[in-house]
Amino acid sequence: MPDIAIIGAGFIGLASAAALMRDGHHVTLFDPSGVGQGASFGNAGTFAHYACIPVNNPSVFSDLPRFLLSNDSPFRLRWGYLPQLAPWLVRFMMSSLPRRHEASAGALAALLGHAQDGYAPLLANEKLARFVRPRECLYLYSNGASFDAARAALDLRRKLGVAFDVLAAADIRALEPSLAPIFERGVLFNDSWHFSNPQDFLQTLYEQLAAQGLKLERTTVSAVRPFADGASVTADGNERRFSHVVVATGARSAQFARQCGDSVPLDTERGYHVRYPGAQQLISRPVGWAERGFYMTPMSDGIRIAGTVELGGFSETRNRSLIDLLTFSSKRALPALDTPDTNWLGVRPTLPDGVPVLGRSRASERVIYAFGHQHLGLTLAGVSGRIVADLIARRAPPLDLAPYAATRF
Repeated sequence: MPDIAIIGAGFIGLASAAALMRDGHHVTLFDPSGVGQGASFGNAGTFAHYACIPVNNPSVFSDLPRFLLSNDSPFRLRWGYLPQLAPWLVRFMMSSLPRRHEASAGALAALLGHAQDGYAPLLANEKLARFVRPRECLYLYSNGASFDAARAALDLRRKLGVAFDVLAAADIRALEPSLAPIFERGVLFNDSWHFSNPQDFLQTLYEQLAAQGLKLERTTVSAVRPFADGASVTADGNERRFSHVVVATGARSAQFARQCGDSVPLDTERGYHVRYPGAQQLISRPVGWAERGFYMTPMSDGIRIAGTVELGGFSETRNRSLIDLLTFSSKRALPALDTPDTNWLGVRPTLPDGVPVLGRSRASERVIYAFGHQHLGLTLAGVSGRIVADLIARRAPPLDLAPYAATRF
């Protein structure tokens, strides 16, 4: 079978490699950081099949000033980045109009509807399945007004097929007694689960695929060039030909799309986490605090507090106030927490409509896109990998890919 190159060794890249190798292809991964070292490393670890409501929604028109100016807001903007971000922000606001918002939610729901089936081939392997913790995600609201404000989004989720239960304060305490008694309402999303260690899952998957012939080259790809009968990647100054190239490098994918004739308004969301070592026994499931924009996830090495959004490009400078906010808010939610021992910054890809890019490039069917998954790279990895393999094999994908095409912009 022909050789295929995948740019990016995160959840999407490795799931694509697994699906392609099941079809008998020879695959080479390109990633200078190695396996799962980008946004895939520090995420909340949740299989969020319920997350069909994009960030762009009608409420941003009234909420955005508060988010930008409040000290306890989980949303921040680096003002020096605003001139570069402005065109993206205009598209984001346009995508927040009711009709466009509902279209984005529908596209996400359709894709998320295949997320569990997409993972089935991977989790049939016992060494990978052992990382799965099948406990529903609990989403919390600290006051009735916040819950009431979320009703429209919850109604839309239910309309789009998401199953959940609404909980009162007593129900929350019964499920998670270590939580502070400050939460008035909760939502329990049925059939969700999480990983005990996302990076270890990816490393185990990589080792299994490497034993079957997967190659990893820790080099930086600078260019993709399509041809009639294939495509090439240029890495460290050397151009190499492949039958197909898969672009799955998250927030750094836009340059390769441009080289293949597609102008995609991809930008970055800087996300943070802190870890409390040895505290995983305090909660039994992922717990999200809606107003503060973060998850608390019990993992094998402690509780990971992951979330927040900072629009600010690829700067490696960490925003101390967001790290402090995660620490303060998590200890308010879980008073028994002690002191975090690590913090992390990662860069998620973000598109104005909140919907990933999946499909063929404009220039050539030999270049396949699988990027822009925003907060859903882990959740959508399996189905995205299947779609990549289906396109290369010329099989019908599990759903219509028109809403995910790069040409929609």
